[in-house]
Amino acid sequence: MSKKFPVVAVTGSSGAGTTTVRHAFHDIFRREGISAEFVDGDAFFSYERTEMDRLIAQAQTEGRLLSHFGPELNQFDKLEALFKEYSEHGTGMVRHYVTEETREQLRLPAGTFTPWRPIPQGTDLLFYEGLHGGVMARSWTRRKMSPSHNPAVIERRSARNGNGGVDVAQHVDLLLGVVPVVNLEWIQKIHRDTSTRGHTPEAVTDTILRRLRDYTHYITPQFSLSDINFQRVPVVDTSNPFIARDVPTLDESVVVIRFREPQKFDFPDLLRRIHDAYMSRPNTMVIPGGKMELALEVICTPLIHELVEQRRKNRK
Repeated sequence: MSKKFPVVAVTGSSGAGTTTVRHAFHDIFRREGISAEFVDGDAFFSYERTEMDRLIAQAQTEGRLLSHFGPELNQFDKLEALFKEYSEHGTGMVRHYVTEETREQLRLPAGTFTPWRPIPQGTDLLFYEGLHGGVMARSWTRRKMSPSHNPAVIERRSARNGNGGVDVAQHVDLLLGVVPVVNLEWIQKIHRDTSTRGHTPEAVTDTILRRLRDYTHYITPQFSLSDINFQRVPVVDTSNPFIARDVPTLDESVVVIRFREPQKFDFPDLLRRIHDAYMSRPNTMVIPGGKMELALEVICTPLIHELVEQRRKNRK
C-alpha cells in the first residue's frame, strides 16, 4: 500500500453492479476536486473477444472449463505490476476494453482493445473497477481442492510462498466489494446480457454455469480481503433466478454493509445520516436498498479525502 500514490479498487462479479459504484465515485471525485485515473478490469483480459470465444469453445470440446474469471484468460501479473508501479511512482500503462456501449465513443469494434498509453502525471489516485481488484492466486496453474479447503487461505499461502502466485490486494489502499446475493447477481446478469448485449437466456445461463469453479476460486475469496462489502439482498422471491422476468428494484432490497475494521468508523453518526439504517452486528450495517448510493458517498468520501490529503502532504 502507498500513502503517496493511493490505489482504490472496486471488485465484484459480472452483473454485480460495480459500474453503478463507479458512477458514485465519479461524483465523489468531482465534488472533492480529485484527479483520478480510471482503470477497467476488462483491459487485463489476455485476448480479444473473438480469440477468447475460440479458446473457450476449444476447451469445452476437450472437456476443460475456461472462463473470464480465471487466470488462463487474464493477465493477473500485469494488473499486479500496474498497481505496484502506480503505488510507488504514480505511473503505469493502461488501456480500455471496447464494449458495445463504448464502441462508438472509442471508434473501435466491440471486443477489442485500445492501445496501451501511459498514465498522465499529476493524478491523485488510481481507481480500478472490475473482477479482480483484490485477487490473490496461483498464476496459470490449476489445483484440485477438497470442499473443506478455504480458497482464500490456500491462494494467500501460495502467493506468499512465491509459487508463481500474484497478490494484487497487497497494493490496494481501499478495497470495496460489491456482492449481491448470488441469485440476484445472476438475475442482473441475465437481464443485462439479454436486454443490452443480444444474448439468449440459455447462452447466459450456460456462461454462469461454466464460470462457477473460477467464481469460487478467484472471485469470492476477494471478499474476505475487502475493507468494506456492499451486499444487496432482495426482499422479494428470487428462488429461481433463471425464470425471473424482472430485476428486483432497489426499493425491493436491503443492503448489508460489512466493515473489516469497524473501530475506524463512527457508526452513531452514520446511522443519523442514513435514514432507517441499523446495526445487525458490531461490524455490519443494514440500510434500505434505495439508500445505497447515499451510503457509498457518506462512508467513502471521508476515506478518499484522507487518502488524498495524506498523498498531498507526502508530496509536499
